[in-house]
Amino acid sequence: MAGMVVKNMSFKVGQTLTIVGKAQTDATNFALNVGPNEKDITMHINPRFNAHGDTNAVVCNSYQDGKWCEEHREGGFPFHQGEEFKINILFTPAEFQVSLSDGSVIHFPNRMGAEKYSFISFTGDARVTSIEIK
Repeated sequence: MAGMVVKNMSFKVGQTLTIVGKAQTDATNFALNVGPNEKDITMHINPRFNAHGDTNAVVCNSYQDGKWCEEHREGGFPFHQGEEFKINILFTPAEFQVSLSDGSVIHFPNRMGAEKYSFISFTGDARVTSIEIK
């Protein structure tokens, strides 16, 4: 499972994180993680083509104190194997507003309540071509 890690980055309330990538032609799933460090994940976004018992679903969650929290399912599924995708994440004090390319929006609560996160990782069957925070 090839992955990418960005540390010591600053993603703050009021900013938007934009990720552009391309899913592999045989992708089963991939995940984007945002958090304070390598151990905790504030926001885990996991588009699943066919993985963990799900087909064409985006599953969000948090990982705290060594365990997964409650899964959150919302939004459409604009991802296609072998094609480019774009995910925009607006960070507000209360939540992450994740906009997908089909116009659907996922409202995921900022469960840890911090105003800044510094760690991003990306794993699974896709390649990130661009990351932008502004």
